[in-house]
Amino acid sequence: MSTTALDTSVRPEDRFISAFEVNHGEALNGTNASISKQRTDAIERFAELGIPTNNLEAWKYTDISSVIDRPYTLPLAPERPSLDTDDIAPFLIDDLDAHRVVLINGRVDEALSDIGDLPDGVVVSSLAQAGSTHPDVVEEHYGKYADFEDEALTALNTAFVQDGAFVYVPSGTVVEKPIFFLHLTATEQDLLLQPRHLFVAEDGAIARIVEAQHSLSDAQTFTNTVSESFIGEKANLEHYLIQDQGPSASQVHTRAAQQKDDSVYTTISATFTGEVVRNNVTIEADGSFCESNFYGLVVGKDDMHVDNHTFMGHVQPDCSSNELYKHVLNDESTGVFNGKVFVSRGSQRIDAYQQNDTLVLTKDAEIYTKPELEIYADDVVCSHGATTGQIDEESLFYLRSRGLSKRRARILMLQAFAQEVIDEIQLDSLEEHVAERVRTRFSSYFA
Repeated sequence: MSTTALDTSVRPEDRFISAFEVNHGEALNGTNASISKQRTDAIERFAELGIPTNNLEAWKYTDISSVIDRPYTLPLAPERPSLDTDDIAPFLIDDLDAHRVVLINGRVDEALSDIGDLPDGVVVSSLAQAGSTHPDVVEEHYGKYADFEDEALTALNTAFVQDGAFVYVPSGTVVEKPIFFLHLTATEQDLLLQPRHLFVAEDGAIARIVEAQHSLSDAQTFTNTVSESFIGEKANLEHYLIQDQGPSASQVHTRAAQQKDDSVYTTISATFTGEVVRNNVTIEADGSFCESNFYGLVVGKDDMHVDNHTFMGHVQPDCSSNELYKHVLNDESTGVFNGKVFVSRGSQRIDAYQQNDTLVLTKDAEIYTKPELEIYADDVVCSHGATTGQIDEESLFYLRSRGLSKRRARILMLQAFAQEVIDEIQLDSLEEHVAERVRTRFSSYFA
C-alpha cells in the first residue's frame, strides 16, 4: 500500500498541506480538470481556515483537534486486506434484501459486493469509476452541495478525495430494493480516511440508501466523510446511516443535500460507538412543496462524544421540514445538538418543526443543546424545543407496581423513549436491526 505518514513535528494544518504538495501530481489528482481545480482551491481554503477549534461557535463543545492531531497514515493507493464473505457476515443486516456494495477503507471491493440486477439506467459503483463512465453526471453534481468555503474539513476532504460510493437513479426510475453500503475499516495502522460519496436521484426517481459503518481492528482511525445528494423534482430519497465503528474510531460525517420541487428527502442516523463523532447535515430545499426530514438517535456509553450539527435551509415557499434528535447518555458520554432552521425572505408558508430530547442517566454524562430558528418571512409555522431529564420516577413506580423488575422497567422506558426515532425507519429489517441494537445497549446499562 502506498502511504504518506503525516509529520507530527509540525502543526496539523501544515502536515496536510505538505502531504498535498508532495502527492499533488500523481495520487491526489485525476484526469477531470474541474475536480482537479477543486482540489487545489480546497487545499488553499483549508490553509486559510485551519482545523476547527473551540473558539468557533459551531465547534464550541467538540474538540476535534484532540483526535485529528495524531500520527495517522494517509493511504494514497488501495489497501486490499485479504477478506472474504465470512469476514463481512457479522456486519450484514438480517433479512435485508438489498443491492450490496462493500467498501474497505473507503474503497469499493467488487469481489465482496453483490449488486445484482439493477433497473435500466441505474448505476451503483465507486465514485472513481463513475468519473470515467458517467462524467457528465459527476461534473453536474460533484462539489455543488457540500460547500468547503466555510467548512475546513469539507475542504480537506475535497483536496484529498480519491474514491467512495456513487449512485445514479435516472428520471422516473424506482429502485425497489434498498442500496446497502457496508463500510469496513480493516487496518493495523492508524489511518486517516477521506471517502467521498455522490447520490443523484433525478426527477421522479425513488431510492433508499443504507450505510453501515464498522471496524475489523482496534487501530485508531479518523474518517472524514463527505456525502452529497441531489433529489430532483418529485423524487424521493431515503438515506440511513448506522455508525458503529468502535471506541477507537473517530469521524466527521458531512451530509449535504439539495432538493427540487415536490421532492422528499429523509435522512436518519443512529450512533452507537465512536471516540469522537461529528455529524454535519445540511439540507437546502431549493424548490416549492418540498418535504425534508432529519432524525437522529444517539445511544451513548463510556466516554464517547457525539455532536449532531444540522442546518435546514428554506429558500423557496410552501415547504415543510421535520427534525427530531434523541440522546440517551450513560457513563461519561457527551452529546451535542446544534440545529438551525433558516427561512429566507419570500419563503412564505413554511411549516418547520425541530426538537431535541435527551435522557441523562448518570451525573457524569453531559448534553449541550442549541436549537435555533432564523426567520425572515412572516407567514410561517415554525417551532423548536429541547428537553433534558432523567428517567421519570413516577412512571418507573407505575411499571414496577405492575410486576416488572426495576431493571426491566428502566429498559422498557428507555426503549419507549428511543422508539419515536426508530419508528421513522421505513425498512422493516433495518428497523428491527436498529431496535435490537438499542435493546442490547440498554440491557448492558443495567447489567
